[in-house]
Amino acid sequence: MEPSVITQDHEKSIMDSSTPNSDVKSDDLTVECPTHTTEAALLRKVDFKVLPILIILFSMGFLDRNNLSNALTLGLPQDLKLKGNEVNVAITIFFVPFVIFELPSNLLMKQLKPHIWLSVIVVLFGTISITQGLVTNYNGLLAARFFLGFAESGIYPCCFYLVSMWYKREEAQTRFTLFYSSAVLTAAFGGLLASAIANMDGIRGYSGWRWIFILEGILTCILGVVGFFLVADFPEDVKWLKEDERVFLRERLRIEQGDPQSKKKLHFKDLLFFKDFKFFLGGMMYFGILIPAYGISSSSISSDIFTNLRFSTGLAYFTPTIIKTYGYGPISTQLHSVAPAAVTFVAAVLTAWASDRARHRFLFVVFWLCIGIAGVSVLLQVHHNFHTEYAAIFLVAMSTGSILPVVVCWYTMNLRGHFERSIGTAWVIGFGNIGAIIAAFSFVSSDAPFYHKGYSLAMGGYCLCAVSAGAYFLTIWKTNRSHDLARTHLGTGQDELTENEGLGTKRLIL
Repeated sequence: MEPSVITQDHEKSIMDSSTPNSDVKSDDLTVECPTHTTEAALLRKVDFKVLPILIILFSMGFLDRNNLSNALTLGLPQDLKLKGNEVNVAITIFFVPFVIFELPSNLLMKQLKPHIWLSVIVVLFGTISITQGLVTNYNGLLAARFFLGFAESGIYPCCFYLVSMWYKREEAQTRFTLFYSSAVLTAAFGGLLASAIANMDGIRGYSGWRWIFILEGILTCILGVVGFFLVADFPEDVKWLKEDERVFLRERLRIEQGDPQSKKKLHFKDLLFFKDFKFFLGGMMYFGILIPAYGISSSSISSDIFTNLRFSTGLAYFTPTIIKTYGYGPISTQLHSVAPAAVTFVAAVLTAWASDRARHRFLFVVFWLCIGIAGVSVLLQVHHNFHTEYAAIFLVAMSTGSILPVVVCWYTMNLRGHFERSIGTAWVIGFGNIGAIIAAFSFVSSDAPFYHKGYSLAMGGYCLCAVSAGAYFLTIWKTNRSHDLARTHLGTGQDELTENEGLGTKRLIL
């Protein structure tokens, strides 16, 4: 066999491709930034146009989903005569359609355009939220929660999918976390809004908890209509970019995403893209972390709590109820519930900023997994000590709140092309939310006062996330190594293949 001949230009390209961190440079853009602006200024313009309205709409989704926790402290169980584990069932039934309909929702958004689809589903779940304030029995509550989950199934994956199509991998984590954490923080402060609305108790014969659902639902519908005019579509479709700006943005994103204007039709084989083991691992990471995120409860703070309440589930739903049992008034109860969310917001944003600067995800996940495991260990061992357990809840909240957006961003931004990201975001969030269903029944009154089963499941969720993250890291590392070797020794490889398919060429982020 004759030795292959490598030209000087080819040799130079091989040397460049093998240089460490070559994947985070200018990406050999073939189009320069327009002279009337800079890349940083253009990115700020994108931030201003894309993120604020999505944060607002996503926040309303969190608010409408979690306002049940406030209604539970204001007489809903008594008015609807709930008993046993009926509250757990009402919470769980929300996630059933939430898991099933996320993939169809993402595919519909690609066809209908984001500003149309997102505004439709926001108005829809706002309307259903209003009906929650009108139910008169347990069956009515179940129906309302089921259809609320159906309507909200699109808001989470659609927003993450849309954001992922606007940014490069090393820019995305801070945006993902700001987007996710702002919504969670808004929902937490929603408890204070609920306390104010509760003062309407008795007006027109409605209890205070009914007014919470009605007024917040009306606000959601109004913002959904506003979203029709403000939500940004995909980069290739928006009207507020000048043509030279659009060409530049398309080129800088093409390196990772491929041709955004590709009109390739969806085929059945596209739905099976996650047959690659690393895509399955993304779902397992998210599944694992959602068990402690939704399942960790302060149930062991007092054995007397569940003698009266007879239920327990996620921190997101029952922290206000549990804190109230210590004699705090409505405002103080909500402030105690807000504190973990506020601290988590700061921790998550700092983590995201550092992760983007380091262009790395895995070690940040490992760090917060260790913090979360420490928090669960305290909750397993310490009982009847409110301050210690409250501190442990902070550890778990910071852990899950920091890991969740990192896992979603890490997984999503390593996908290529419109269809991979539309299917992938729906897959990871939909499959992961099965963990929320498990979490809803992790803590039951029969396990009082120590709830070893629930906390053990939460610990298992952390361990599953840790194993999946480690396997995903190794798989990505191996993929990048094979990619680099192919380019170095053959002068071609996955770059050429994926670019021909319109899928992008950039190495995956670790």
